[in-house]
Amino acid sequence: MLALMEAIAAIRAFLDQGGMVLLFIAALTFVMWTLIFERVWYFKGGLKGDLQQSLDMWEARSERKSWNARQIRTALISKIEQKVNTNMDMIATMVSLCPLLGLLGTVTGMIEVFNVLAMTGGGDAKEMAGGVSKATIPTMAGMVAALSGLFANTYLNRIAERENQLFADHLTMDH
Repeated sequence: MLALMEAIAAIRAFLDQGGMVLLFIAALTFVMWTLIFERVWYFKGGLKGDLQQSLDMWEARSERKSWNARQIRTALISKIEQKVNTNMDMIATMVSLCPLLGLLGTVTGMIEVFNVLAMTGGGDAKEMAGGVSKATIPTMAGMVAALSGLFANTYLNRIAERENQLFADHLTMDH
């Protein structure tokens, strides 16, 4: 229990050093990784059932060469693509927002430094150091969150493209 209290105190001190923007970066990162884990969960589990259901529907057709059959095939492919690509744009947007929030932290920290310069005439280095840490810590946090999300997003996009292509290849128009 003592270790948990010390960890919470260390996190609180880190958040105090980084300023309010760090809380927004943490919340954004949490939501981003929740969506990433949801996609991984879907690709590992739920996707197989959706693919099999659509494939069975296609295989149950007696003919597959008419215009009507091609339209049904296109609709099945679109339905699977929509399920596979759910939340992918949201993840990419959140990856893009992380460094922007880091830059917002940089700007607010530098405003604090300039405010100390204006009030003290540049003589209080301790107060200026607090503003500098509020400028650099959110920048670092935003970049780390964006990099981690970027790698995960790239991985998920590759899986999504592969699954979409494999499904389209399985819907043959042979009879």
